[in-house]
Amino acid sequence: MSKRNIIKNYRDDAISNFKSYKKLAERAIGQVSDEEFFRTIDAEANSIALIVKHLAGNIRSRWTDFLDSDGEKADRNRDTEFVVLGDSREGLMAFWEASWETLFQTLDGLKVKHFGRKVTIRGQEHTVAEAINRQMTHYAYHIGQIVFLAKHFRSAEWQSLSIPKNRSGEFNSFLDAKKQAGEELPERFDAAAEFIAADGEVL
Repeated sequence: MSKRNIIKNYRDDAISNFKSYKKLAERAIGQVSDEEFFRTIDAEANSIALIVKHLAGNIRSRWTDFLDSDGEKADRNRDTEFVVLGDSREGLMAFWEASWETLFQTLDGLKVKHFGRKVTIRGQEHTVAEAINRQMTHYAYHIGQIVFLAKHFRSAEWQSLSIPKNRSGEFNSFLDAKKQAGEELPERFDAAAEFIAADGEVL
């Protein structure tokens, strides 16, 4: 595979992973009530609302003018991302959606030539790939927190977003059947959703 194709493959895979994590978070958020969205489990914990607010603020800052300005924008106030300041669920989710749109537009616009450049985050230089990896791992960390909180709040009513307990063998057979039928395998987080849906449960 040529260097050009390797870079394009990396970029496309990054886009796919960001989309998968965004969808995973939204499937979890969609299961909680407004009260649970803002609820904290202890005095030091963040609510789902605050994690959404923090992620949206980070994403907007990092991906706006990605190639040409520092990822920590002067107009970002990170500390306020961890405080509810008259925020509504609708407003925070609109901020979330707009921020992710900025991320995807930026990634879609990256060309092979851009991967030879350096970008800065808080004055620290990163290659473009390093900056992408930094953000992907950061977002996966916080989205795991969102899923944990949503599952905790929903308890027995939780609709699984991964392979259900004690059903790994059935899930593997489900994927094998798809391969045998010549079907394209779904994305990793979509695969569990399809498995559950095929079993008559609703996500």
